[in-house]
Amino acid sequence: MSVLVTGGAGYIGSHMVLELLDAGEQPVVLDNLSTGFRWAVPEGVPLIIGDFGDQALVDQVIADHGVTAIIHFAAKIVVPESVADPLSYYENNTAKARNLIACAVKGGVKHFIFSSTAAVYGEPKANPVTENEPLAPVSPYGRSKLMVEWMLEDVSRAHDFKHVVLRYFNVAGADPKGRTGQSTPNATHLIKVAVQTALGHRKDMEVFGTDYPTPDGSCLRDYIQVSDLVRAHMDALRYLRKGGESLTCNCGYERGYSVLDVINVVKKVSGVDFRVKLSGRRPGDPAAIVAGNARVREKLGWKPLFDDLSQIVTQALNWERRLHNRQNQESGKKE
Repeated sequence: MSVLVTGGAGYIGSHMVLELLDAGEQPVVLDNLSTGFRWAVPEGVPLIIGDFGDQALVDQVIADHGVTAIIHFAAKIVVPESVADPLSYYENNTAKARNLIACAVKGGVKHFIFSSTAAVYGEPKANPVTENEPLAPVSPYGRSKLMVEWMLEDVSRAHDFKHVVLRYFNVAGADPKGRTGQSTPNATHLIKVAVQTALGHRKDMEVFGTDYPTPDGSCLRDYIQVSDLVRAHMDALRYLRKGGESLTCNCGYERGYSVLDVINVVKKVSGVDFRVKLSGRRPGDPAAIVAGNARVREKLGWKPLFDDLSQIVTQALNWERRLHNRQNQESGKKE
């Protein structure tokens, strides 16, 4: 009995693998390593390098490893990129997810946990936003994820198949034990970019939009620590195994910070007053979105452990230093 983690060599997926191992589970990773890393998969965990949309491969993985649950992370996630190249997002995030779900049904996998996004809400009328808010994504990224939610609803009605959709807000931080973190070189996550700038790995950083209807004019977001997020997935897996019905939950802290707030915390924690450039708005960015989290607490019994922005920034800084040292060591070996 094993759990298939798509994108398990990436940022959130690698944390999920650690959480599964810590819980005594048997994870199996499927990742094409386009943004993930072979070293992020712990020794002893099977790593299949391939595409989650490859039905023949997924069928084989499910059969060979006795997969009974799938936690699906693999996806394209950059909102402005989705606006510029929507078809690649519909292919990767939607069409390939359809193939993965088909393999799950064919292989008798009854439990499926899907990493969705707050982007399905678009510009919410009120914050914190609840799961009952009308769904009106303003980017192809958000639309591509919403289509998968719809597919899961329909498949759950038609088959012996239950799912949990977790709508992420802004994921940040790193494993508190320092085992993994956000490692993609050109990642667009705000805290990742800010700590790289504080450490001198970038000469400066940009703030996109300072004229939003928010207290300081910059976008307002809910930042959830990555280990807290993957614990919500673990809670979802236990919920499904106990016979829980299909469910959709927000994952956030019900607290918003502006982009400028976050930058100020990074400057304070790092002790570095780095350069920040103010630029115009990016397409597809809502002004403010904060998670209402009553449902994930009540239905899944989720309790956050790391709801502290300074702590999250400290984790990100520590991981960025470790990652930089690793990269220097690897480049030294090649010389």
